[in-house]
Amino acid sequence: MRALAGFAGVLLIALMLSEFFVSFLLPRRVRRDPRIARGFNRLLWRPWRAIARRLSPPAADTLLGFFGPLALLVNLAVWALGLLIGFGLLEYAVGGSPFWPRFLTSSGLFISAGAAGGSTGVHIVELLEAATGVGVLFIVIGYMPSVYVAFSRRETAVSQLATRGGSPPAAATLLHRAAGRDRWRDLERDLRSWEEWAAELMETHLSYPLLAWYRSQHVNQNWLAALTAMVDVAAFVKATVANEGVEAADLTFRIGRHALADLALQFKLEPITVDRLSTADFEDLFAVVERSAVANVDHDTARRRLDRLRREYEPNAQALSEFLVLDLPPWFRHDEDRHRQHDRDLIGSS
Repeated sequence: MRALAGFAGVLLIALMLSEFFVSFLLPRRVRRDPRIARGFNRLLWRPWRAIARRLSPPAADTLLGFFGPLALLVNLAVWALGLLIGFGLLEYAVGGSPFWPRFLTSSGLFISAGAAGGSTGVHIVELLEAATGVGVLFIVIGYMPSVYVAFSRRETAVSQLATRGGSPPAAATLLHRAAGRDRWRDLERDLRSWEEWAAELMETHLSYPLLAWYRSQHVNQNWLAALTAMVDVAAFVKATVANEGVEAADLTFRIGRHALADLALQFKLEPITVDRLSTADFEDLFAVVERSAVANVDHDTARRRLDRLRREYEPNAQALSEFLVLDLPPWFRHDEDRHRQHDRDLIGSS
């Protein structure tokens, strides 16, 4: 019986430490799968999300915003409890005293790194447990600043995009700003900075998956909307500018599409087909490039190109949107109506 308890204890300790190592120390790759953490996150997220959907938008966003930090604490609690039980079983197997007193002793050692006494075997187990407790504590202390630095950098970029594209950001707003020759050069610089931000977002959210649940401070802003709006603009430029291989737009589109695909795979989500761009919206958007100083392709070619490009990223963006309850950005916001009318007046007078 004690041998079986000792084997179970070693197995449980190895499982908890491997989960902890994968989640906190090993640079996250998409195919790595800390099953316990992922299982608890999904188990908690479904009812949490269901409750939030019954609330008003501000209240729902507030409730959903608590999930990321709480999920991190729950994961830590589960891993710590697993380690305590594992060491308790191991001490019971080595020391021979009943499990419950050994479990209480294990709890004290894990937290205070003291010693309870006993045989040489028990002392060795106690030493290992104390070292594990200290190591877990210092790793968590080092992990937390990394998460919040990544969160802060992400939100800075989201807020900066809001000043250019509105809240939520809309591709039409950004493209209207770039209608003149000089503004197209500004848009190219923006696309290059967005490429860097998208790459950083992908790497940090694969390394720290819980960041996906950390929500922005404003209800009408979120990282997924910002990323999707950037890819929208890049896709539209690629589709409509005569040279389809426009470098800045091409690179931003590629990294944005890659980020959306990897994050959807990270959460094991199936793509969801959507149609976010109506025919009327496309007509108004195409009028922007027709009036600009850059050379553009014809209307039908642009539409075919854009439809093809949208199929490469929109299904993954929609899957993430529904899973994380993050709204995708519109191509046009409601207050873009006056811009549309302005465009029609300009076209009619030309």
